[in-house]
Formats: sequence, C-alpha cells, structure tokens
Amino acid sequence: MMKKILCLFFFLCLLTLSGFAQEINITGTVTEASTNEPMPGVTVQVKGTANGTISNIDGQYTIQVKMNDILVFSTIGMKTVERKVSSNTPINVSMAEDNVQLDQVVVIGYGTVKKSHLSGAVSSVGTKELNGDIATSAATALQGKIAGVSVMSSSGNPNDGTTINVRGISSLSNNAPLFVVDGAFGDINMIDPNDIQSIEVLKDAAAAAIYGSRAAGGVVLITTKAGRKEMPTKVDVNFFTGVQQNPKKLNVLNGEEYSRFARYYGLAADGYGAESDAVPFTGEGTDWQDVMLNTAMVYKANVGITGGSKNASFSASGGYLNKEGILRNSSHESYNIRLKSDFSFLNNRVTVGESLILRLAEGKGGTDQDTMNGLLRFPTVIPVFDPTNTTGWGTSADINLPNPYAISEVNDITSESTQIFLNAYLQAEIINGLKYKLNLGMRRNHTKNRNYTGAYDLGTYGINEAPDLSESFSSFDSWVLENTLNYDRTFGKHTVSAMAGYSAQKDKSYGLNGSNSDIPKFIDTMTGNVTTMKSSSSLYEQALVSLFGRVMYSYDDRYLLSASIRRDGSSRFKDGHRFGSFPSISVGWNINREKFFRPLENIFDQVKLRLSYGKLGNQEMDSYYPTLSVVSEGMNYLQGNSIWFGKLPFVNAVSPDNLTWENTETYNIGLDVTLLNGKLALTADAYIKNTNNVLLPIPYASSTGISGLSIQNAGQVQNKGIEVSATWRSSIGDKANYYIGANLSTANNQVTKITAGGKYMSISGYSAHGAGGRGINMFKKGHSMSYFNLIETDGIFRSIEEVENYKNSKGELIQPGAQAGDVRYKDWNGDGKIDTNDQHDVGSPLPNFTFGLRLGGDWNNFDLNIFIDGVAGNKIYNYPRYCLESGAFNGNLSTNVAKSWRPDNPNTDMPRFSKSDGTDNKLAYTDRWLEDGSYVRLKTIDIGYTFPKQWLQKAMIQHLRLYVSMENLLTLTKYTGYTPDLGESSSASVSYNVFSRGIDQGRYPIPRTFSFGIQLGL
Repeated sequence: MMKKILCLFFFLCLLTLSGFAQEINITGTVTEASTNEPMPGVTVQVKGTANGTISNIDGQYTIQVKMNDILVFSTIGMKTVERKVSSNTPINVSMAEDNVQLDQVVVIGYGTVKKSHLSGAVSSVGTKELNGDIATSAATALQGKIAGVSVMSSSGNPNDGTTINVRGISSLSNNAPLFVVDGAFGDINMIDPNDIQSIEVLKDAAAAAIYGSRAAGGVVLITTKAGRKEMPTKVDVNFFTGVQQNPKKLNVLNGEEYSRFARYYGLAADGYGAESDAVPFTGEGTDWQDVMLNTAMVYKANVGITGGSKNASFSASGGYLNKEGILRNSSHESYNIRLKSDFSFLNNRVTVGESLILRLAEGKGGTDQDTMNGLLRFPTVIPVFDPTNTTGWGTSADINLPNPYAISEVNDITSESTQIFLNAYLQAEIINGLKYKLNLGMRRNHTKNRNYTGAYDLGTYGINEAPDLSESFSSFDSWVLENTLNYDRTFGKHTVSAMAGYSAQKDKSYGLNGSNSDIPKFIDTMTGNVTTMKSSSSLYEQALVSLFGRVMYSYDDRYLLSASIRRDGSSRFKDGHRFGSFPSISVGWNINREKFFRPLENIFDQVKLRLSYGKLGNQEMDSYYPTLSVVSEGMNYLQGNSIWFGKLPFVNAVSPDNLTWENTETYNIGLDVTLLNGKLALTADAYIKNTNNVLLPIPYASSTGISGLSIQNAGQVQNKGIEVSATWRSSIGDKANYYIGANLSTANNQVTKITAGGKYMSISGYSAHGAGGRGINMFKKGHSMSYFNLIETDGIFRSIEEVENYKNSKGELIQPGAQAGDVRYKDWNGDGKIDTNDQHDVGSPLPNFTFGLRLGGDWNNFDLNIFIDGVAGNKIYNYPRYCLESGAFNGNLSTNVAKSWRPDNPNTDMPRFSKSDGTDNKLAYTDRWLEDGSYVRLKTIDIGYTFPKQWLQKAMIQHLRLYVSMENLLTLTKYTGYTPDLGESSSASVSYNVFSRGIDQGRYPIPRTFSFGIQLGL
C-alpha cells in the first residue's frame, strides 16, 4: 500500500514539474527606433490572452509565457510589434513611430472610434502638434492648427481670452463651440496646455449632432493626460521664463513736432501752439508709448506625475502662471491643480474614475476702448509729473482725456476667480460588449471684480474729490447627469456600435453689484455716504433634458454608416416649443479596401470618401426668459389733483409664444488619403452650413408704445467653404527626421433671409462713439454678417476745378463744401449728394482665406519647430487712425498729418488738414479708415536640445531638454495699427460682440515674447 502511495506521489510530482516546464520567464528591453532610448509604459501581451505586463521606466519587462506564444508590443503612436517565443533568451524590441495610424482611436461624442471607421468631419491635434509646453493658454496653442477652426485674440491684455469659431459664424448672440473636457462640459480657458493629451474638433453636424442644441458652434473635445495601468510612476517638470515686448510703435508727433504743427495751423497746444504768449516747445517731450508700454516678464511652471498599478491609474499636475502685461499696472496670475484617476475591480468589469480641475486666478488692470486711444492722443508736450499741479500730475487743457500714467495709478482694478470642474463616472460591463455608464459633471465659477478710484485732479478730464468704489460678485453653478448604454460587437465582417442615453442639466447664475462714491480716503470698504450707495442683484436659472442615441456600422472595414438623433428640451421656451430634434447621418467608403484597388495598395495606405448631413440647435440669446413679460413700474397717471401710481405689463418688448430653437443644417463631403507608408496624409472637406430661424432682435412699431427689442426666429445665415490639410513626415539618413504640415480653408458668409422687421430690416453695430452714421458695420440680408457699411472714397480733389466739376444730373455740386485737397466721395445711390444713404457694403471683417504652416525636425538631439499662420481677404476699421488724422479731435496727431495736402504740397494722397472747415474730411463712416487686415505671421519658433540618455542615468534623470522659443516674432501686414489679429472684444461698446470683429477701437497690443525653458523627466 505504501509503495502505491509513493508511486502516486512521485507521478504527481513529475506531472507538476512537467506543467511548470511548459512556462518560462521572458525578459527584454523596449526602445524607441529613432533615438534608441528606453520606452516605459509599453503594453506587452500574449496574443489572444489577458496575460500581459507593462515595460518599466527603463523600458524593461518580464512576462511568464509558454513556448511558441506570440508577444504583442503596443503603445499609442507607435507601430505594433509581434515576436514569437522560441527560446528563453531575452526578446528586445525596437518600436518605430506609426505615421499611418489607421487604427488610431479618435475621441467622438460619448465614445471613441477607429480613425479608419470615422465618417464625419473630425480633426485631431495631439500633444506634439499642440506644442503646449511653450503656450500660456490652450486656446492660443490651438491657433492655426486645424483647418476651419478660427482662433483670434481679443487683445494683448493678459486677462483677456480668445475668440474661437468652427466653420464661421451664424448667430448674433453666441458662436462659440461647446467645450467637452474628459467627457463633461467645461471651459478651455481653465486648462493648462501642458495637461492636454489631445484635442478633437467635431466640425460637421454629423459628428456634433449627438450634442444637439449645444453644438451649433461646433464641438471641441479635450482629453487631458492620463496614467496607464501597471505604468511606472513618472514625474515631468516644465518651466519657462520669458520677456515680453511691444512689437510695434505707432508714429505720433513728438513734443517739438506737435508744437510746430499747432503753430502752423493756428491750433492751441497747451501753451506751445498758436495761443497768445505761447512759446515753441523744444525737444522730444513725453513719449507716452514708452511711458506706458514696458518690457514685461512671464513665468510658467508645470509639474505632472503619472503612474498606475494592476487595477488603477492616475495623473496629477500642478501649474503656475505669472504673466505681466506690457501695459502699466496690468498682470495675470493663476494656479492650476488637476487630478485624474480610475480604478477597476470585479475582474475589470466595473470602473470608477474622476477628473478634477481647480483654477485660481487673479487679474490686475482694466482696459476699455479709450485706453490705447488716450495714450496715443495725449499731448507729448505734457510731462508725466507737474510740480505746479496740486496733485502732482501733468494735465492738458486742450483735451478731455486723463494723463495715461496718472489714471493707471489712480484706478485700482482687480479681479479674482475660482473655477472648479469635476467629472465623475461609474462604468459597468453588464454582458460582453454591453456597458452602462453613469456620468456626473459639475462646474462652479465664482468671480469677484473690484474697481477703486482714488481722489484726483486731472484738469479738463475732471476732479474726483473723494474716492469711489464699485464691486461685483458673480457665480455660475452647473450640473449635468448622464446615463448611457454602449454596445459594441463584431460578427465576422460586421462591426456594430450602438449607444443610447439620457441627460439632465441645470444652470444657475447669480450676480451682485454695488457702488458708492465719495467714500473716506484709506477706506477699502463701501462705507461713507449712504445717499450715493447703490446695489442690485440678479438670478437666472435654466434647465435642459435630453434623449439621444447613435448607431455606427462597418462592413468589412469598407462601408461605413453612422446615424444619430438627439431630442432636447429647454426651459427658455414655452410649452409646445421647448423640444427640438437634431438628427444626423453619415456614410464612408474605404476605397482602398476594394479588390480593384489592390494594384495601388503599395502606394496608398488609405483612401476614404465621406458624406454627411446633420442638424444642430441653438438657444443662446440675450434674455433668459424672452417670452415672459416683466411688470414695469412708474406707469403713473394724473387724475385731477391726484397721482395714480400704476404698474403695467408689456411695456417692454417680449418674444412671441412660438419662439423656438435656432437650427443649423450642414452638408459635408470629405476625402481622406494616406500614402507612402504614412509619410503623406491629406484631408479635404467641402461644406454648406445653413442656419435657420436665427434668433434676431426685432423692434416693435413705434405706434405700439413698446420699447426694447423682441427676440424672434427671423433670419437665415449661410456659411460655405473648403478645408484642406496635409502632413509630410520623413527622414534623412538615420539621425535626421523632419515634418511639414499645412492647412488652409476658404469661407463665405452671407445673411440669406430676414423674415421680420420689414423689407429693409437691418441691425447696426459699431457707432464710433456716435459718429458712425447708420453704423460702421451692419447685419443685413444679402451681405456677410457684420459687413462694413461705409461711404466709398475716390481720392482727393487736386484743384478747385475738380470740386466744381463734380456735379449731379441737375448741375448741382455733389460736395458743395469741399475745397482743393479734400476727400472725394462716391455718390453710391446716385441721388446727387453725399450723406448716410451712400453707406454701403465695402468689405467684411471675416477672412476669405486662413492658413497655418508647421515645419520642423530633429537631428542629433537638436530639434526645431516653426509655426506660421495668416489670414487674407478681411478688412479692419482703424478708429485710432480716424482720431489721429481726421482733425475731428483735439490732442496729439499721427505723423502722417505732416504730409497733408497744402498749396505747397499738392502731390500727396493725404487730405487737407483743418479743424475749422473741411467737415467732409472728418466723417467717420467712410472707407478712408478701412484697411486690409490680411497678414502672415511667424507665430512661434521653438529650438531645443535633448541630452543623451547615458549622460543622465547617474543623476536618475530620464529626460532633459533645454529650449528657447519666440512668439509673435514677425508679422507681415499692410495694416497700420498695432496688430491685425482682432477677435471679438467686450470693450467695443456694441450691442453684440459679433460687431466688434475687425474693429480696432484701440486694442491692447499683442506682445512679442522671448522665452527660455527646461523640460525634465524623472
């Protein structure tokens, strides 16, 4: 019996040992092909099984396998490598960059899709193309990188943002795209560009329709950096410091020139002109541009840490930005904290995760449309300080503007903001292929603004005997709850992906404002004179509920179909008109998968044709509750000797009960081509985008006695264009790699219909401080939105005979007040006179053509990246030049006025200067002040050196790169102002920000920046 037991034991031992003998440990190192540096975080998996591991920070791995197993090495952006296990010797792998990336996963709404299966118009920018390491904001990093996406600067103020539009503008109220950050609605301005992994832009309605009413302006999906499971902990540090300068000075008269010019034309010049007892001024005087526009510093730091374990991954970062403004007493300081993690359990069937971003910002300084204008117009004969003035400031008796230096010191303008973004989710795999996801997104923005104005005596500008204080507080709270089901399955050659979801969202905005004047000095709170104290508050709420679904189908990776629909309900409309449905459909054909294409498969990696149609919605307008009437007080009536105090509804305009969604329909055809093993990639799209039921402000007839404007569905706007992008990547020998990327787009914008307000209904925009006639720009049928509405000039009158010969059909002088040297205007409407009826379309602020060009490469650890962008076909209205050259204003003037027509200077194109006559030369609403806004700009140059790995190993450093960068280095343009890069501005005094496009009312200059930085990996 004992022998049998021993034999059985011996047999089992042999069996166990034989089982173990079948498994072996394989080790190895994964390196990057072009640099031969170790690659951490590469997934090493036994093909067809869940057995896998991740390479460590030195690129090394260990995995237990069986003989003849196949190891699959994969990571994002690199070509997948397979190796068969034939012995227990180490398997070292070198991975090359995947230029083709047909199986690259692209983020779309509520999911992802392989790039080869994408049938909508979606453009993507990765970390390398974004070059966020040298950018101070995510929006500016995106500028010029994607065809059809316009990113323009509001100004050079470090506290101002940018204007981002996808495929043009179509609404007066809001044309901004929807920003989705890690799956929840967010704000691009609160994200550190260092933290961005990729940006996808859903450009056509087929791609964006899954977001329904929010997506009329396009959708920008931002994915922040994340860790990976079983990834070694890694620390990345990026720091740079730079110097900012004003790249351009405008030529105005110095002190001596100003005095001499004033004496010649008989003008007052603060005691140095034609006044009695005046004396000539000698010397340069005060250069107010040098006084107010200074060299400024910028500092930016970001520290990120990523890693992961078997069931979890994380990524955390902290950022700091300190950006001084080149204009005195303006600055921006902000802190960013980000945390992103996920945890899986129950054999990876359940995953929970979150993305948290906290941003604290403080800004100093405020600018309006008179800030830069005042700086240019303030007389150069006035000193900054004047000891004869009781307050010590230099003041002018000839101009109603403040000493620029003094007003920057007297005004203490600050803003503080706290932004919190949180997106948390739970995802569970119910059965194979079917996943449920619960997503909760929350946003909270708190902003505090403070404006303290001290006591001052600034001459003709005014006297403030006691300080004033105004403060405001605003909060925005939003939550969104989404439930989605996703089903993905492959049946042979058929691939199906289906998604259905429900969403609920609520927004709440609160504002509190207070002000007081004549408060005691050295008191920073709103105490003192209670009779001058004012306060007000506001509260708005809105809600959205949505049902949505999408089906995507692929047959044999050749034929692609995607269809989606979303139904949104908004609290801003009345019952019966609250819900809108937004469908889309797109098809794609991978032509290179066809049998007839096989002779060309060695050249072409992909040839894909795309067609799409979709419908989007928009509910953005000035009023939260446009169809509800507010009771107005003060409707009093005198009855005999008594006053009857009354209140009435419908005194102010309300919208009709049938007010509903603005909707946008887009038709798109596209072509994607990749060839030569991924070296060359081409994408082309053509689209037509019709926006119907545009929400427009329509006035009531004056006979109704109703004031204000009624928001109505009363217009149609069309945008159409072509977009092309191309990228070439290649190498020269073994050590040099290079790339060239270009994108360009054409755009045409037109208001095609206005269905209310009468046949000639139009909406006026910028007024040039009330001097703009019928409006400098306008919204009207048959023209582009915000087209320039000006009288056309026709040179100048060279002699009095030309004035006398310029007559109408009745023999009357068309410009009876003109003299030799004055501007000649075209009688556009043919009525024989020049007036506001001759204002007409003379150009658009919207460019016909935009482009971006990226080029660079690396050689022997040196790298170079260059980015150039530009626009063409747009116009800019130069209001500062009107102030400096027209003669309509007191104060300093442009040096161009010295070239004005005079009897002894007849051969000039500069009109006659006069402040006492020549009123035609002082008109603001003419194209004399309209300039070509086209430009080509060398946006960034980035030169770096990466230290060899072997130099750093002893210091435990994985990566070290030093770099220098230059931003806004050179701009080629005919525009004579500070900068032609003019997005929308909130300081232009217009009813809708759309009308501030192409209006230079005195914008803060965009600085030129020189930076030095270091990137460190541990």
